[in-house]
Amino acid sequence: MDALPLVALVAGSAVVAGAARRTPVPAPLLLVAAGLAAAYVPGVPDYTLDPHIVLPLLLPPLLYTAAVDSSYLDLRANLRPVALLSVGYVLFATVAVGWLAYLLVPDLPLTAALVLGAVIAPPDAVAATAIARRLGLPGRITTILQGESLVNDATAITAYKVALAAAVGEGATWAGGIGEFALASLGGVGIGLVLMVPIHWLRTRLTEALLQNTLSLLIPFVAYAAAEEVGASGVLAVVVVALHLGHRSWQVDFATRLQEAAVWKMVAFVLESSVFALIGLQLPVVLRGLGEYRVGEAVLYATGVFAAVVAMRFVWVFPATFLPRVLSERIRTREADTDWTAPVIVGWAGMRGVVSLAIAFSIPLTTHDGTPFPARNLVLFLTFTTVIATLVVQGLTLPPLIRALKLPGRDARAATLAEAQAQSDASLAAERRLEELLADEANALPQPLVDRLRTVLERRRNSPWERLGGVNAVTGESADTTYRRLSREMIGAEREVFVQLRDARRIDDEMLRTLLRRLDLEEAAAYRESES
Repeated sequence: MDALPLVALVAGSAVVAGAARRTPVPAPLLLVAAGLAAAYVPGVPDYTLDPHIVLPLLLPPLLYTAAVDSSYLDLRANLRPVALLSVGYVLFATVAVGWLAYLLVPDLPLTAALVLGAVIAPPDAVAATAIARRLGLPGRITTILQGESLVNDATAITAYKVALAAAVGEGATWAGGIGEFALASLGGVGIGLVLMVPIHWLRTRLTEALLQNTLSLLIPFVAYAAAEEVGASGVLAVVVVALHLGHRSWQVDFATRLQEAAVWKMVAFVLESSVFALIGLQLPVVLRGLGEYRVGEAVLYATGVFAAVVAMRFVWVFPATFLPRVLSERIRTREADTDWTAPVIVGWAGMRGVVSLAIAFSIPLTTHDGTPFPARNLVLFLTFTTVIATLVVQGLTLPPLIRALKLPGRDARAATLAEAQAQSDASLAAERRLEELLADEANALPQPLVDRLRTVLERRRNSPWERLGGVNAVTGESADTTYRRLSREMIGAEREVFVQLRDARRIDDEMLRTLLRRLDLEEAAAYRESES
């Protein structure tokens, strides 16, 4: 791909994603719609998904940033439902959807139908969790959807390899399939476990934030490539390493954490935006490949496959939710009761995405004996339509469904109370440490500086409680919000003076940058930007 189309893709995707933040429509849906529309604009080149680019270059960083931000403790607490979805459901969907497609589409071999089932089995790693976070779903549902999306790609890719081997005539067997799955899963986890400790050790030993963040950008690619090199799952290797590093990120210095958060937020934004736009841009390529199939006939098959994908997820999710509770008293005792609304949401949040398309495009043109792969173009079309249909139909209806079911969202007041208590405990420890240090003559400070340390500490301790207090009758702001706004105004006034002094040649640009950086750090400390 030339440089200009790539730049246009990234820039256009960023514009659409930025505009989506001002609308109630989730960004993935607007990006897909924009891609579909742009695909037929004169002069727009063909953007063909290359699996050799998407899987090793786009998937690792997307998985890494999602896993680093996930909670290892929450995932461990919900390991059973996550495993049932990310492994059990994907294998079930591969067989069930593949079998239904075999019955629906005339002359579609069962082996090719199972390839299709494996391709469209895994829900997308980005779309569902992005919508879940935006809508404020209960924490357990969000954790389960996140955990599923982190692991299910590994299951689907392995199932696809086994089904593909049978389809191209490589003599796949059940024993061989089980062995390949074991190698992929256990090998991927093993590679991740081997890499995570030395990588974290290196991160804590590097003293420069730039070097640490350069390492951070390389980590997902190194983990993925190392696992794939030995036939293991690169997806699982990346997830294991990222969960470990995220769980122990507090052991890395503050400069690295600040830079890393900004860098990965930008990387994730660019990649996610571009990926969803790429999905829509595949339409001309897929339609041209239909060949002998009439569009009306193919659309009929696509409708049936989409219905099968949706139905089979519910067929799996409801028993997987309630059957373990019926069979195990331990599960009933350990886990909170749940009703029918949670599995409805989990069942409907099964949007497919770019990984399915990338796997589909990797289907070879010919089988082992040189004959054309059976119904390859139709499999591509059915994959594309399933991805689009799930993103549009389920993505657009998931928010109103959540509102209609009136699921309890996150309790903001309870979260603030927990934050306030945690900050109070930490502040008491900081006060005791400060008194210990000041008792040593080696740490003697002028009284104004001692007072400043205590004031800053008191400010941090009071901030959460202030958010629970009343609001300003005029502005509607809490005292905490007003404090941050006034701090920014004061810092802004200082910044203007520094620039005026530079323009008057009373200070040079190097000194200006030094002074502005100090103000930037002060502003960052005084004002905590709300997360989008």
